[in-house]
Amino acid sequence: MAVGLGAILLFNLFNPPPRPDVTSYSDIKQKIKQKEFKRIFLTEEYIIGELAKDPQASQDEKQASGFKSFFRSKNSLSALKPANDPELLKLLDEIGTPYEIKRESTGFRDFLTTWILPFGLMVLIWSFILRRMGPGPEIMKFGKSKSRLQAESDLKTTFQDVAGQDEAKEELNEIIEFLKTPKRFTALGGNLPKGILLVGPPGTGKTLLARAVAGEAKVPFFNISGSDFVEMFVGVGAARVRDLFQQAKTRAPCIIFIDELDAVGKARGIGVMGGHDEREQTLNQLLVEMDGFDTQAGVIIMAATNRPEILDPALLRAGRFDRQVFVGRPDVKERQAILDLHARKVKLAPEVNIETIAKRTPGLVGADLANVVNEAALLAARRNKIHVEMQDFEESVDRILTGLEKKNRVINKREKEIVAHHEAGHALVAAFRNSSDKVHKISIIPRGIGALGFTLQLPTEDRYLMTRTELLEKIDVLLGGHASESIVFGDISTGASDDLQRATEIARSMVTQYGMGKTLGPVTIERDRTPLFFERGGLSAGKNFSEDTARQIDEEMKQMLSERLAAVKDLLREKLPLLKELALELLEKEALNEDEFHAIVHRHQEKVA
Repeated sequence: MAVGLGAILLFNLFNPPPRPDVTSYSDIKQKIKQKEFKRIFLTEEYIIGELAKDPQASQDEKQASGFKSFFRSKNSLSALKPANDPELLKLLDEIGTPYEIKRESTGFRDFLTTWILPFGLMVLIWSFILRRMGPGPEIMKFGKSKSRLQAESDLKTTFQDVAGQDEAKEELNEIIEFLKTPKRFTALGGNLPKGILLVGPPGTGKTLLARAVAGEAKVPFFNISGSDFVEMFVGVGAARVRDLFQQAKTRAPCIIFIDELDAVGKARGIGVMGGHDEREQTLNQLLVEMDGFDTQAGVIIMAATNRPEILDPALLRAGRFDRQVFVGRPDVKERQAILDLHARKVKLAPEVNIETIAKRTPGLVGADLANVVNEAALLAARRNKIHVEMQDFEESVDRILTGLEKKNRVINKREKEIVAHHEAGHALVAAFRNSSDKVHKISIIPRGIGALGFTLQLPTEDRYLMTRTELLEKIDVLLGGHASESIVFGDISTGASDDLQRATEIARSMVTQYGMGKTLGPVTIERDRTPLFFERGGLSAGKNFSEDTARQIDEEMKQMLSERLAAVKDLLREKLPLLKELALELLEKEALNEDEFHAIVHRHQEKVA
């Protein structure tokens, strides 16, 4: 709209609207020759003539007579202004009509059209563009904090919305009490920790816990990500840190929450730019602000990370983030509580057993469990059901753990037989190893990106330690598919590549980390720091041992895997009829649940007996 108004203004300025008494330039000259004007006034733009009064004219005509303005016609062949037209001046002199030349002062108009109007138009256009880009000129806000402030009235999350994590909530209750009644703690001269660092795997609810603390304490909540501090412009991150703390002081008591702290708090001295890059300047400013911060002001700093091993030690010392709260993976009871919380909004069928679903999902975190409930609801809606049934939850768990079914993927008969015997080998080894987890489901339906089948094992209880025997039997199960293919077909396929990789990783860890090797004995080979809550992703650790030690490690791993493969082959040769029967059942049904699998095993054992 502003651009349109400016254009109209310019057009009207340089193209004035015609007046009702405009006549052509030639007609004016003709009237001059006929001596119709009493006198003439010439300007650079106009010819103004005073008409001679007619005594016989009516009263209306007399009132209409007087000064008439005639604009020069735009279609005139002459490019001269009226006051500078020599032919017009010569004509007036010949006719004898008195005339007067008036020079108009155009300085103000020229200044207006040359400077003020273009500048104003540019301001209007620029303002219009900035309004379309967003609220306020962003270029002027580089040094402003990008924190999202939530007032206490907007915070609806409390500890009732956080299922499980009882130990973490107990630790954070002290912070809530301090924000509610600070004098209770400061009266005795004590100081609460300046910073609370929430540590744990992704999806365990660290951000949710921080939001719940603010909701319980009824205080403003400043939420910002660590990556929001760092920009390509030097000094911007440090300015944003200063601005964040200044805002927090004005809203005290409040909570500052920095999510993904490792984005800005990574240990110094390991970057490409040394100690002068923008990220390290931001970290230095954060350390300074936390040092000069007074906890009695009622501002609590909370942060979350899933990579505490890479944080700068200066962040974790006393007086900064000196209290760490671990937010770990939920156990079976906590998983049940989380599923109950998310299932409140879902219409469940009477036969749905949340406890059974919780036992089926070991290792899943809160975000995964929320996804389990959501996927089950979507599956039920897709099938036009009025309730979410247990079958929907079973398929939802399978989908999250193993990937989406690819029933339309065409697999030839030979490959299908190989997959069936491969998965049957995994399942039988798991069934006949005492310490192995129970087989829950076997399937030869392709899933995910490259999986042609899977054997799902579920632990009967949560485990935090594993013995040497349990690790060896875990290797046995992984080698079961490889051994089955070798026995039945006399050849092996590429389907066992992932199993072999995982078995090799377990064997290497037993030798180099757990002190379970026979040659090296109870030693741990040092390695580089790796992500605490992530898989290593196949990255090899830095080599910090001798060539002879490396040779011993390789030989012991090879010997361990060879021995376990031989033991697995002996077992499967002994159970060969059962192996083939199980594979035929899989080829017919494509999937077997726990009860069907154990029924086949039990029936075969009765035949043997």
